[in-house]
This record gives sequence, structure tokens and C-alpha cells, in this order.
Amino acid sequence: MNSALCDQLGIDFPLFAFSHCRDVVAAVSRAGGMGVFGAVTLTPEQLENELLWIDQNVDGRPYGVDLIVPEKLMGKGQAVSGEQLLQAIPPGHTDFAAGVLGEYGINSDGLEEARRESVHFAQNLQAGGADALLEVAFSHPIRLVANALGVPPKSMLERGKDKGVAVAALVGAKEHAVEQVKAGVDILVAAGGEAGGHCGEVSTLVLVPEVIEAIRTYGETPVLAAGGIVTGRQMAACMAMGAAGAWTGSVWLTTAEAETSPAVRDKLLRASSRDTVRSRSRTGKPSRQLRSTWTDAWESGAGPDPLPMPLQSLVSEPALRKIDKLSQSGHEGARELATYWVGQGVGLMNQESSVRNVMQDFQEDFLAACERLQHVTGVEA
Repeated sequence: MNSALCDQLGIDFPLFAFSHCRDVVAAVSRAGGMGVFGAVTLTPEQLENELLWIDQNVDGRPYGVDLIVPEKLMGKGQAVSGEQLLQAIPPGHTDFAAGVLGEYGINSDGLEEARRESVHFAQNLQAGGADALLEVAFSHPIRLVANALGVPPKSMLERGKDKGVAVAALVGAKEHAVEQVKAGVDILVAAGGEAGGHCGEVSTLVLVPEVIEAIRTYGETPVLAAGGIVTGRQMAACMAMGAAGAWTGSVWLTTAEAETSPAVRDKLLRASSRDTVRSRSRTGKPSRQLRSTWTDAWESGAGPDPLPMPLQSLVSEPALRKIDKLSQSGHEGARELATYWVGQGVGLMNQESSVRNVMQDFQEDFLAACERLQHVTGVEA
């Protein structure tokens, strides 16, 4: 493929696959794309083990790591202990979460203990925790490191240049894109409001050309399109607008290799594009997820306003993990509450497949779309 970005990163096809599942990451990279491992919830020790496994199973192909170092969060610029974080959570929030569980026949046993075990995630978002994860990541043969929220810290950019590792950053607005390019990032990921997980409000179709135009005067920084992209024809459309490739996440959730629980996978396969909601209830920042009775409860207005990141995650994640575990054992209440991050492209995700087949479908669909454009314009390759 005639792609400067593919040449830079050593990949065959500019399809980037974000996943919390190491099996998906390795399989995408082996198939010629770029698997990107979501690592923010892990301890440094856990990340070391996961990356060792990827190193051993990626057949020497390039892969990347995704972290979160947000610009605005509690304790930015100061050391905040786990106990301080826990004490900062108002009882009304944990009581509301427990109350929602109770309505669906789930007790709150173990939530406080799980919350204490999750404190390392919150500390990963502080300078010391993020640096420890970066240290692990850069000790492995990664080719890309991405920051999912905010401008990457100077140390991350400097390490990337020293190691020959491209530093990427996700943006949801053209103003943020300009800030990132000025800071020195190598790759931008323009994430439209259709995207699963943290996302902005502007649609991918508008955001991608807007970002490309906004950064034009600052040089040739490649832009990846993200948000609702689950087919090769969508990828081709974004590249026709000037994107250098596509950053995807949701489409891998219904693959056989994914970590998605059977209950959630079944809901994803049955969902339409209207069955997602953009809400602050999971992390404290707007993120798109599958609508369920859990998200409805937080969006109903009956409960408290979500807390800032990372406090809201300490409220929601222990409950959601319990929901996920119970849903796998057939608990009906848990199945109703079960949710996961997913974009509006879920309406096109109608059958389970393997990672290799998804990669092949993407490439074939991409080529077919390009051929249609060639036919329409009368220009042959």
C-alpha cells in the first residue's frame, strides 16, 4: 500500500485496533494492522506481563500501547494518596450505585473492598503512576504510544523521540488538535462523537477534515479517523477526506478473541446505532457506551451528578465488574444492567467473527469502495 504512515510504522494496512485484550492486539498486528493495547487500568507489574505475552505472540510485528494522562483531574500536579481519593467520594454516590444494584437483585457486598483494590487505576492518572507505566511500555519493542486524554507530558514526547516510538494523541476538537501539534505529537487521532469510550461532540465526518485543515500550517502530521468506523468503506471515505488511516475499537468487541463477556457480546450483536449513550456516569468525562438500565439510572436525574475523573470511576467500575461477573452466570438483573464502551457503529456489528476475518473484510471492503470511486470518476488506478 502506498502509505507513508505504513512505511513509518512497519505495517501493511493503516488500520489501528485499540483493545484491552492482548489477543486482539496481537492478532491485528499479525494480520498487518497495528494493534494498540489499552493499559491504563493495569499496574506496572500487570502491564509487564501483558506486554511480555504480546512480544511472544506478535511474530515480530509492530504494536502500540495506549495510556491516559488527562489535563484535568483531581490531584493533577500533586501527590494524592489512595486513602485521600477514597475519602473524597461523597457517600451519596456510592449509596446511589448500591441502590441501583439493589433494584435488580444484586447486593453491594464486596464493593468497598473492590474500590480499594481499584485505587491503583486512579493513581495511574497521576504523574508517578503514569511514569511507571511509561517506563514499562518503553522497555518493550513498541512502535506507538498513545495518550487518550490531553496533551502528552514532555517526558512522554522526549522518550518517544529517543526510542524512535511514534507518540499519538486523541482529540475531539480542532482546537485540541492544534495544541497537540504545537506540543510535538507525531500522530493525531480525530475521534468523532460516534466513537465508543471518551469522545467529543463533533461527528467524524465533520471533525476529520476540520482537524486536517486546522493543522495544515504546522506541517504534515498524519491524522487517523476514529468514531463509528467498523467497515472498510467507512475507512476509505475517511481517507478520501485526507485521513492517513483509521483508529478503531468497537468492531473488535464482537470478535472471538475479545475479552467481552458473553452477555455483553449478545447485547452488542442485537444493538442498533441508537442504543448507545454519551455519558459522564462511568469515568467523570463524556464517554459513549451501550445504553442499559445502569446508564438510564445515572441519566435519569434521580441520582447525583457524576464526580470528576478519577473519582467517578471508583464509584462505577467496582459495581460494573460485579454486574459483568453475575451476568455471565445468568443473573437476569445483571444482564439488564450490563454495559460496555461502544460506538454508534455497533448497529453494523451483526455477527461474531475472528480478528483475521474482520481484517480481511476491512481490506476487501476498502478496495471495493476505492474501485467504486474510480468507476464514478472515470480514473483508473
